Amino acid sequence: MLKLIPGILSPELLKVMMEMGHGDEIVFAAGNFPSASKAKNLIRLDGHSIPEILKAVLQFFPLDTYVDYPVCLMKVVEGDNYKPVIWKSYLTIIRDSGEPFNDFKYLERFQFYKRTEEAYAVVATGETARYANIILKKGVVIT
Repeated sequence: MLKLIPGILSPELLKVMMEMGHGDEIVFAAGNFPSASKAKNLIRLDGHSIPEILKAVLQFFPLDTYVDYPVCLMKVVEGDNYKPVIWKSYLTIIRDSGEPFNDFKYLERFQFYKRTEEAYAVVATGETARYANIILKKGVVIT
């Protein structure tokens, strides 16, 4: 065990975050997302919500400051009147993390799937909220 590392961050997730380089992306996928069929590297965190994972991850994971949108969400499918409440939680968590951030990029469902296939890793979660999938682009650590 190590000190000050949140228990929700598995050794596998920490290893993957360390392996990732500037510009690599990681997807945090809700329970209904086709994680296994889309992932190059699949990490399972079943039973955990994306907001709790996101809060822990952003203590260590820098967002890319060289792009306009280092965070992407899956756009609500046309014709679906659902308003994703979880996006407000994401906004609060990201802003509270101190990482530079302006706004989300919204990707159409199949664009999101394609981007996921190109991501460094996918974290399959137990999240049950609709449209909860989120992509983070890794930045650089400045010392």
